[in-house]
Amino acid sequence: MVKTASTMLPLGTKAPGFSLPNIDGSTVSLSDLAGSKGLLVVFMCNHCPFVKHLRTQLAEFATEYQAKGLAVVGISSNDVANYEDDSPEKMQAEAADAGYTFPYLYDESQDVAKAYRAACTPDFFLFDADQSLVYRGQFDDSRPGNEKRITGADLRAASDAVLAGKDVSPEQTPAIGCNIKWIEAPEYFTGVSAE
Repeated sequence: MVKTASTMLPLGTKAPGFSLPNIDGSTVSLSDLAGSKGLLVVFMCNHCPFVKHLRTQLAEFATEYQAKGLAVVGISSNDVANYEDDSPEKMQAEAADAGYTFPYLYDESQDVAKAYRAACTPDFFLFDADQSLVYRGQFDDSRPGNEKRITGADLRAASDAVLAGKDVSPEQTPAIGCNIKWIEAPEYFTGVSAE
């Protein structure tokens, strides 16, 4: 398990567009998510221990914050030829099992992950109502094996600020997770991180 850190996309970046297949057979585009109080894009997958570690709390967070007006979308960009556990069929089963209430999209070309400069799973990108990036970083400081309670404190604080129309603190800690399983790794991806 290689620990990889978020690239920390510059704050203020506009959300890159996408149009991807959802596990329910529909197509979801960035434009479909316009008009919300904010938007959370989570790069994630089924098999990563870091995602599994917080999947229950992520599902609870999404349900709670969607009710408050935050749009949430999950995107899996992993190479499924070599990581069959992340196939769209298994994404559908995982979403049902985990209780995800948000669209779970499959980025087969990995172009969307590259547009967001995503690096790890999970990798969180929070945008305001104008779809400008205000937070990129960790859910909280709990990691598999570190015995810290999963609270979602970092993402909750940022989301609460967005929903209240307040500024999000620029002091942000990178997300840490497994590297995205690239077909061909992008130039920005270094692949190693120390925590």
